Amino acid sequence: MSAVGHPAATSRQPGRLTGNRDFLLLWVGSGVSALGSRATSISYTLLVFWSTGSATAASLVTFAALLPNLVTQLPAGALVDRWDRRRTMVLCNAGRIVAIGSVAVAVARDAVWLPHLMAVAFVEASLGICYALAERAAVFNVVPAERYGAATAANESRANAASILGQPAGTLLYALTRWAPFGFAVLMHLVSLVTLLFVRRDLQAPKARAEEPGGLLARMREGFAFVWGQLYLRRALGLFAASNILFQVLGLGLVVIVKARGGSPPTVGMLLVVNSVLGMAGAMTSNFYLSRWGIRRIIMGVNIAWAVLMPLIGLAPDLVVLGAIFALIHYGAGISNVAGMLYVLQSAPDHLRGRAGSIVMLLSSGANSLGALFAGFLLDSTDITTAMLIVGGAMGVIAVLAVLGFGGRARAEAERAEAAERERAEAAERAGSQLVEAEAERDGPEPADAGSPGSRPVVGRGAGRAGRAARDGGDMDGI
Repeated sequence: MSAVGHPAATSRQPGRLTGNRDFLLLWVGSGVSALGSRATSISYTLLVFWSTGSATAASLVTFAALLPNLVTQLPAGALVDRWDRRRTMVLCNAGRIVAIGSVAVAVARDAVWLPHLMAVAFVEASLGICYALAERAAVFNVVPAERYGAATAANESRANAASILGQPAGTLLYALTRWAPFGFAVLMHLVSLVTLLFVRRDLQAPKARAEEPGGLLARMREGFAFVWGQLYLRRALGLFAASNILFQVLGLGLVVIVKARGGSPPTVGMLLVVNSVLGMAGAMTSNFYLSRWGIRRIIMGVNIAWAVLMPLIGLAPDLVVLGAIFALIHYGAGISNVAGMLYVLQSAPDHLRGRAGSIVMLLSSGANSLGALFAGFLLDSTDITTAMLIVGGAMGVIAVLAVLGFGGRARAEAERAEAAERERAEAAERAGSQLVEAEAERDGPEPADAGSPGSRPVVGRGAGRAGRAARDGGDMDGI
């Protein structure tokens, strides 16, 4: 795996994330931005359906909001790798402020127009994808290598928290006044934009600043070629995509089971909140498992646990047991999501992280779409118990593939070699940082370029050569 970073950036950051100012600014900024987006996601549906009375019209806005997951991911990944990450995130927030602000104004003036809402939903989602890809890659440049797992877990927990709070907040604000959730989203994106202005660190490795040859299509092909060339990364993505299809069946199956057993929509909502809370708990505790088991064992263990739990859904005697089974499944999903994203971003060098992340999200989005179609067909053609047994059998096959793909001596030796390579790279980074600091003490600091966004103090000119040497020595080959 590659785990390339700035020697200076990683060595001077405090060991704990709570003491890492730049990480906290990124974390808070992205969190409030996600909260605003979750609030508008439910508000679009409420606004359109209550304004028109048409479920078809509401579905059109939902379609416009989901379409970027399929058409924007790949070009966004290539562009994010080329553009300055800080500037990209600032512009994405500014664009969302303007777009969502136009909806708030239109609603306040009672001038709701369906094509306008569809256009805004598409633009907001597209900008959100660019922002998320840039932010995921940028985090690895503001935390030390030994804190990558903790940072990824914190980000996954943040996403779950935004899901738990966002939609209820949007519903409540809409009940107060129809434009309020959109005004709230504008405020959240504005806060996110401001936090970015106070991040001091450069959000890209120096090598990523060099212009790469080739156009957009060539860069997208390069991303696919990298992912395809990584054997274990390729296997992991296949497992993630396959299990995502089954999770769509579980989501719709939950609604079917609750209704069949006399439950109500609030019951479904309560179970979904519990699932999100357990997913967040899984993400928050994932670093415990990562430090003891490693990514390889987590991938195998979580898939095996799902294979055991999923068939039990159709056999659950009551809603309490059903909720407990779903909660355990989502707890594992929280752990797995952190391990999977960490695996992808550590495998990719800095200049490819945007594209690698976009390919992962494209596969996930495509799998979700296929899973939704498969879920409807399966649940309409058979009873819920049989459907869940089929899902459990399919998950059992995926678990066997996980063991075959990631078990055995060869993969264990590869994991040990990767760990040793990371330790050598980190040692090289620390040595380079010590040289930088020694040169800085001898030559004294030069003033930072005040006109450069995100610039930071630059030490003596000799230190720049030492830092470059350390970075060159710190690169690691792919899997």
